[in-house]
Amino acid sequence: MTYVLRRIGALIAVLIVSSFIVFSGMYLAPGSPEQFLVQGRTVSPEVLEAIRAQYGLNDPFLLRYWHWLIDVLQGDLGRSLLTQQDVSSLVASRLPTTLFLAAFAALLIVVFGVGLGILAATRSGVFEKLVVFGSNLGFAVPTFFAALILMFLFGSNLGWFPVSGSGTGFADRVWHLTLPAIALAFPGIAVVARITRTAVREEQDSDHVVMAIARGVPKQLVLWRHTIRNSMLPVTTVLGTNIAGLLASAFVIEYAFTLDGIGSLLVNSVQKKDFAVVQAIALIMVLAFGLINLIVDLLYAVIDPRVRLSTKVAAR
Repeated sequence: MTYVLRRIGALIAVLIVSSFIVFSGMYLAPGSPEQFLVQGRTVSPEVLEAIRAQYGLNDPFLLRYWHWLIDVLQGDLGRSLLTQQDVSSLVASRLPTTLFLAAFAALLIVVFGVGLGILAATRSGVFEKLVVFGSNLGFAVPTFFAALILMFLFGSNLGWFPVSGSGTGFADRVWHLTLPAIALAFPGIAVVARITRTAVREEQDSDHVVMAIARGVPKQLVLWRHTIRNSMLPVTTVLGTNIAGLLASAFVIEYAFTLDGIGSLLVNSVQKKDFAVVQAIALIMVLAFGLINLIVDLLYAVIDPRVRLSTKVAAR
C-alpha cells in the first residue's frame, strides 16, 4: 500500500510539472489566441485589447497558470476560447471515441503481439521467418502510411470497412474502428511480437526449464508454467509502454480517418492556441500514461512472486 501511495504521489507531481511545461510551450509559441478569434476580420487594437482583458490574457504568465491550476483542483477545466463550451463537456463528448479506439488497439497488441511472438519462438521455420519479416515491416512503415494502405485496400477497394466516422453503438463502432485500430496497433504488434519471441527463446534455454524437462515434466506444462510465465516480465514492460502511448499517437489515426476523438481536437486546439482545451487533453494523456505504468508495476508481482520478495528485502 505504501508503494502504491508513493507512486500516486509521484504521478500527481508529474501531472503538475507536465501541465506547467505544456502551459509554457503554448504561452511561448508564435501567435496569440485573440488573433485566431478575430481571424478573417479587421479589428482595431482597442478591440484586441478588450479581448485580451476579457480572457485574462494580459495577466502575467505565472498568475495565469496559478489561476488555471486552482480551478482544475476545484474540478473546473475552464471554457474553450473558440467555442465558449465548457472544456469538461467538450472533452467528454470526444473522449469515448479515443478510448474505444485505444482499447481496441491495445487488445490487438496483446492478442497478436504476444500470440505471434510465442508461436514464432516455439515454431521455427517459415512461420517464424514470416513473423520476423512482419515485425521488421511494422518497425519501418509509418502509422499514417499504414492507415492509407488499409483505407485503400479494405475500404475503398474491397469495401469491407468504412473509412470515416466512428459509428454508433458497440457493433457499429467495432466495424468503423477496425481499420483505425489495426493501423494504430501495427507498430505495437511488431515490437511486442519481437520482444516476446526473444524473451521466450531466452527462457527456453534457462537452467530451470532444462532441469524441468530432464525430470520428465510434460513439455506443455513446462512451456506454460515456466517458460511463458517467466518470460512475461520484459513483455509486460513493453506492452505497458506501447499501450500507454496509444492515446498520444491516436491523433494521427483520427486525422486520417476523420474521427471525432480528442486527438483531432488537440491538433485543432494547438493550432488555435486554445489553452484550456490543450491543457485538459495533456493532463488526460499524462494521467493515462502514469496509471498504465502503475498497473504494469503491480502486474509484476502477479506474474513473478519473486518481485514482491525482492521489494520487501529492499525495504528492510
